[in-house]
Amino acid sequence: MPEQDLAMTVQQGPITVLSADESWDLLNSVALGRLVTHIGDQLEIFPVNFVTQNGTLLFRTAEGTKLFSTVMNDKVLFEVDDHTVADGWSVIVRGTAQVLSAADDIHEADRAQLLPWVATEKLRYVRVTPTEVSGRRFQFGPEPDHGAYPS
Repeated sequence: MPEQDLAMTVQQGPITVLSADESWDLLNSVALGRLVTHIGDQLEIFPVNFVTQNGTLLFRTAEGTKLFSTVMNDKVLFEVDDHTVADGWSVIVRGTAQVLSAADDIHEADRAQLLPWVATEKLRYVRVTPTEVSGRRFQFGPEPDHGAYPS
């Protein structure tokens, strides 16, 4: 796992900056995220089901824009989040993406037992190796009072 800038949790009012360990715990708690890539100057975002494996993120894809944009530009963002009525959280992973092609890498990915959610053939594995992981937790509540507005 890469060295992280945030070694501990920091509370800032209703926003808590999470430690790397807490961010990874949250990444491990969900199965759906969003991959952000770009082709030229066009940003692309794709919902993907994923798993964590050995300090990386792993997803499967078919031939198409998602695979092409990953091959053309290996720098990606990956975002996951969740919420309740009272609070929410978000984790962002910055990293590099690699389409797996070596037999050993594919065998290791197969061990994750990552199955497609949609009944389509997704033969390619993509592994995102983080260079930075950051997370935040949010306490929901009313907007602070800014005083009375003039009428």
